[in-house]
Amino acid sequence: MKTAPFVIEKVLNAPVSRVWKAITNKDDMKQWYFDLAAFKPEVGFTFEFQGGKDDRSYRHLCKITEVVPEKKLTYSWSYDGYPGQSFVSFELRDDSGKTSVKLSHAGLDTFPKENPDFNPANFAEGWTYIIGQSLKTFVEK
Repeated sequence: MKTAPFVIEKVLNAPVSRVWKAITNKDDMKQWYFDLAAFKPEVGFTFEFQGGKDDRSYRHLCKITEVVPEKKLTYSWSYDGYPGQSFVSFELRDDSGKTSVKLSHAGLDTFPKENPDFNPANFAEGWTYIIGQSLKTFVEK
């Protein structure tokens, strides 16, 4: 059964150009997201990072599938050694000098159900923190 994507939308007190740089510049990303060895906002660019919680870390494999400068960034998201593929999208919109950020994570239902780390509730908790706290704090400072 296909489940609806996880979606979170927040208005950040920063211009679109600043938020776009935060989600596409690896040095900025390191400060609020993950430490990426390389990142380029170009369709076809692949990147990876380690992430998880407690003592379980997963190698995330990602490939950029859509780039509309200062408007939309989408990439595939899968885990090394596990079935399933999902897609993460950041959509930015100017909101009177502030930025409306809509993040969607689709395809969470494709990951193994028997692994509690892949429970959609964990993604909801993670993205709520990342967008509502980590990214917000970084771009508004």
